[in-house]
Parts: sequence; C-alpha cells; structure tokens
Amino acid sequence: MDVLQLSYFLERARGDKPSDLVLKNANIVNVFTGEIHQEDIAICKEYIVGIGKYQGIKEIDLNGKYVCPGLIDAHIHIESSFLMPVEFAKLVAQHGTSCVVCDPHEIANVMGKEGIELFIRLTQGLNVDFFFMIPTCVPATDLETSGSKIDLQDIEYLLNKYPNRVLGLAEVMNYPGVCRGDREILRKIIKAKDRPIDGHAPLLKDKDLNAYIFAGPKSDHECTNIEEAKEKLRKGMFIFIREGTTEKNLEDLASLITKDNLSRICLVTDDRHADELYKYGHMDFIIRKAISLGIDPISAIRMATINPASYFSLKRHGAIGCGYYANLVILEDLKGFAI
Repeated sequence: MDVLQLSYFLERARGDKPSDLVLKNANIVNVFTGEIHQEDIAICKEYIVGIGKYQGIKEIDLNGKYVCPGLIDAHIHIESSFLMPVEFAKLVAQHGTSCVVCDPHEIANVMGKEGIELFIRLTQGLNVDFFFMIPTCVPATDLETSGSKIDLQDIEYLLNKYPNRVLGLAEVMNYPGVCRGDREILRKIIKAKDRPIDGHAPLLKDKDLNAYIFAGPKSDHECTNIEEAKEKLRKGMFIFIREGTTEKNLEDLASLITKDNLSRICLVTDDRHADELYKYGHMDFIIRKAISLGIDPISAIRMATINPASYFSLKRHGAIGCGYYANLVILEDLKGFAI
C-alpha cells in the first residue's frame, strides 16, 4: 500500500468521506476483549476502516444482529472433502468460513510439488482465502510407496515462490525421526526457519516430547486425552482440537479449555467430507458443539478466529478491527450460532 492508497483509506477512517459500505447498529463480537458492544462497522474496498458512527454510500441496518469475524480452519486436507477447491469454497463460505490453512498431503503424495502448485492456482481469487503448509513427510514413511516425494529443494522452492500463500511446514508426522535426530527431517525443519511448523505427535510425552518441541513443531492436533494435551500446552505447544468426519476429540478435550489457556487452543476439522459439510456445516458446526458442551460462545469463536490467525501470523485475519479484512459473519443469535 503506497501513500496515496493509505491516504484514501484514512479519509474514510476519519469519516471525512463516506465508506463504501456501513453496517449500522451491529453487535460486534470483540475477540480482542471478549465483550460485545454495539457500533457501526465502516468498510472500504476489502478493509474495515472504522468502528464507531459512520456514513456509507451503502448502509445496512443490522438492528442489533451479532457480527463476528470470518471463521478460520487452521488444519484441513481439502482432498478429503472430495470436492474441487472452488466447490469447497462455495460450500464452506455459506457456513461462515473465510479462511482455511491446508495441508495438501494427499495430492503431494500423488503429484509432489506440482500437485501443491496446482492447488495454489486453483484457489487463487476464490471467496475463501486459502493458505498452504508444505507436507514434510511425503511419503509418510520409508516403508510406503507413493507417486512422488517432497524433498528439501521442493520446500525451498515453494517457500520462495509463494511467500504470501505458503506459510510454513505441515504436520511433521515423522516424530520418531525428529526425536532421534534424523538428518533429512531436521534439514527440512531448519529450512523453514522462523515460519510456523505444525506437529503430529500422538501420545508423545516426557523427554521425547521435549526434543520434538525443541526441534521446531509448535502445534499438535493429535491429542485424544486431557493429560496429553495439558503436557503439550505446558511445554509451549498450541493445541488444535479436531472435530471432523473421522477424528472427534472436542467432547473429550472440552474441559481442558480455561480462560488462562484459551489463547493457545484452536478448533479444526482436519478432515470433513462433502456430505457432512452440506448437512451439518463446517467451523460453525464445531462452534455450536463447543457451546453445547458449556464453552462460552465468545471463547468458542476466538478459537476459530483470532487464535489461528495469531498462530499463523495472519495479521489482517481473525478479528473485527481497523485495518483487518472485512471477512464478517452476521448472526441471528450468538448461542445458537445461526448465520
């Protein structure tokens, strides 16, 4: 953004000129402060330029309806939905999803980096923002025969060519290799430098867990019991709680969530098939289930908005604030999360 563009937005932020769109009388779900307050939301082009009292070229009176940030799925394999990305985007956008972070492990197993690049092209300009993590274990083990392989050169190529779409390394499934110092997997981790590195370490604990975290992975979506999740939280990991088609951990881990550790927990699907996306929804379904399990609605929303945005450093995603993308979900009611 250059000086002229910034000045253009500042005129609207100050209210000197009308914004493109103003949502009047919105009950804003504030994921920064955990409160709800009624304000106008001023939007110019793709940005929120102001919160307060504004005039717009177009105005919509929400009459006190709730507005929360667009939902983020922090870990999903699009291939497992059995949908092309454009159809996936059409479907999940109806359920409030505005952003997904994909691990294209399945297509990489078949086509290598060319498959990942294909996905990057197919998701450009859709009504959901797609980001990618590079699969680290293709094939998953040395005992597996795959159609292709992701090596160190592929990782370097993808990180350099797509700096705004490729965020880091996807789930490091070879946790035994990491713990025992396997040079190949360690070189891949080092190549990611300070980028996010997702973990995959079911039931790993004690000193082996210490070694795994020290190597680089800072999240884990494989926790199935409270004690496992607590240890990983205490040692600095983000916990991604899965509630998808195959893995359903939310009910078992709901009591883990407190006001003190909430910022280190995200809700994810991992995988969700097309029929369930159609019948039940996407991240909105998980939020409704979390609320039904006694989790405060704003806390549930935080785990599907600002928390994944913070983990992945998606600085304009995940909240309703000045300078954030105008990815917004309007709700009839908060507790039932009816979009």
